[in-house]
Amino acid sequence: MNDFLDVAVEAALEAGEILVSEFSRPVQITYKGDVDLVTQADQRSEEAVVSRLRTHFPKHAIVAEEGSGLETSSPFRWFIDPLDGTTNFAHGYPCFAVSIGLEEAGELIVGVIYQPITRELFTSAKGEGAYLNRKRIQVSKIDRLATSLLVTGFPSVKRMQNPNIHYYWDFTLRSHGVRRDGSAAMDLASVACGRFEGFWEFGLHPWDTAAGTLLVREAGGMVTTFSGQPYRPGDRESVATNGHIHEEMLRLGADIAERTAARPNAL
Repeated sequence: MNDFLDVAVEAALEAGEILVSEFSRPVQITYKGDVDLVTQADQRSEEAVVSRLRTHFPKHAIVAEEGSGLETSSPFRWFIDPLDGTTNFAHGYPCFAVSIGLEEAGELIVGVIYQPITRELFTSAKGEGAYLNRKRIQVSKIDRLATSLLVTGFPSVKRMQNPNIHYYWDFTLRSHGVRRDGSAAMDLASVACGRFEGFWEFGLHPWDTAAGTLLVREAGGMVTTFSGQPYRPGDRESVATNGHIHEEMLRLGADIAERTAARPNAL
């Protein structure tokens, strides 16, 4: 592994131990707005990751969900979600992860996702493949949407302004089913290792998707917008698949968007 990946793995494992220790305690919750919550675990995890990255790479820029990042002129930029799946965590549902991604001059080069309850460590470096607990992983070979298992997510805020309910309906009817587990990082990691054939979501932040996007691509999959353009962290929408069903998902997405635009008050 390269130095960037080594440090990201160390940071993810340290943060994961913090999350496990906090998971067994009464949750201390505050809110960012009416329903978007943050826990003490988010903050402790982020502090650990940011501290380690600053120690090893003091000139790198850092973008972190809870705001403890660092802006610099460096071409290297880290994206950190210290607890992806905070709502799950707060309710005692054990589906959450630490997500750490690194880009250089806008190109993703390192991705690490760690699920501390199952101890699943997903790692990737550009051009070196994707791994789960050091074993090479690949996307699934299923080539039809009708026999695919999909996954998506919904935002905790501004749900009435999010178009995803229309997509959820159609994709559910056209596939084996759609799951909603509440962690975009784990959703993308699960596409990378073949548990799901496809993922889509709207309104995600760069820290939600940076690590998972590289994982999917290094595992042989595709990540684009619904228009088919290569996805970049921060884009409004993300579609990640095993590649085999990608065009079929994009066609259905375009059809849904057209029908939704014709009846804008459907919600």
